[in-house]
Amino acid sequence: MKITYLKKFLKTPIAEKIVGTFAYCYLKFVGLTTRWNVIGVKEVYDMLNKYDSMIVVGWHGRTLEMPYFWNKSRTLNALVSPHRDGRIIVKILEKFGIGHISGSSNKNSTGAAFELMNNLNNGNSIAIIPDGPLGPSMQMSLSPLFYAQKSGKPIVGITYSIAGSFIITKSWDNMLLPLPFHKGIYAITKPFFVPKNASKDELETFRKQIENNLNELTWKIDKEMGIPFIPQGTEAKKSRKNML
Repeated sequence: MKITYLKKFLKTPIAEKIVGTFAYCYLKFVGLTTRWNVIGVKEVYDMLNKYDSMIVVGWHGRTLEMPYFWNKSRTLNALVSPHRDGRIIVKILEKFGIGHISGSSNKNSTGAAFELMNNLNNGNSIAIIPDGPLGPSMQMSLSPLFYAQKSGKPIVGITYSIAGSFIITKSWDNMLLPLPFHKGIYAITKPFFVPKNASKDELETFRKQIENNLNELTWKIDKEMGIPFIPQGTEAKKSRKNML
């Protein structure tokens, strides 16, 4: 009986707020105590001054510390799935000064697409996790490329690695769970631009280039931080898929 009440409580807005606040405090603490080597952050803000907005992508397993170096003076809105996990993510993002757009590949996709494009055209950057919410891990969908093609805005990939982190191997995305007081690397890829007249085959070429670039960067910094090699291509279990 008590377990049933606990499960019900965990689905309430107040529980989501508590969990989100705790997660934010922990991630902020990790960020503050990590001895960072930062690669490409300055260049990103220089690029924002030129293009006003951009499309930020990153892997599902590396989302926890992704918001840490975002400058709150520049608007960034992230595409977040509307299920319970997504609502907790929204609470974390809000505390990092990042907004959200509710939607996914199978819920509110049309409305979310319109809102994403509207943000880009009005000088607001957007963030998309192109291997979420169910995988395959570290494999990019075409979605970010369509927005880049239509808006003319650059795509940049963000990744990080922190020494001593746990890898949640039971999770389809092999989530990296960082610990405080370690060395870390926060790295951003070069910008990618997709021509407006790019063909279907050309879009696939760009998609693969961005995917490979982000993966190679992730594997490189993982090796420097002593993190075991994490392969791409895992997916969520069927039971998890049926929940969404």
